[in-house]
Amino acid sequence: MEKEKLVGLSRHEYAPIIRTKTEQLLKSLLKKHNPKTCLEIGTFLGYSASCILNECNCTLTTVEKDAQNYADAKENLKEFSSRVEIVHADAMDFLKQNTKKFDFVFLDGAKGQYYKYLPYLKDCLNAGGVLMADDVLFYGLVSAEKVLHKHRSIAMHLRLFLQNLQNDVDFKTTIYDFEDGVSVSEKRQEKV
Repeated sequence: MEKEKLVGLSRHEYAPIIRTKTEQLLKSLLKKHNPKTCLEIGTFLGYSASCILNECNCTLTTVEKDAQNYADAKENLKEFSSRVEIVHADAMDFLKQNTKKFDFVFLDGAKGQYYKYLPYLKDCLNAGGVLMADDVLFYGLVSAEKVLHKHRSIAMHLRLFLQNLQNDVDFKTTIYDFEDGVSVSEKRQEKV
């Protein structure tokens, strides 16, 4: 799927679509881990979902809150209809009610909510699974000493998310400092 041909793209002045290096990292992780079940938080128009579905033979559950984006994503992902479930819901509401387990999670929703999602994502991630979170450095503001009031709470919440990931003994986390920052956390295998 070509980014420029996405249904609904022309309605957006700014389109938060996965960047090139992040897309390459996503694809390499999918190739390495070959997940069977994937979850995406933040569908937008479905481009990253198509990357996931094209890269591995998995089923994907993807969650989008915005009604128009949800409708556009359904159109953009119709060729994958047998392997994708597009859920129109608030991510937190979905996570609180979810009972499925996943091998791979791509987190690209509301940045200020990542830290709230984390316990639920950890719970639904299979042992050995991967949690990949996009935009974790938020324009460099997460590491900045002073943050403008407009973005202070998002930067603080992303710092908390990263601290929680790095301090969690059940995860092995790597942070990539390219584009807008990506974290990759592998959930350790359960002890026998």
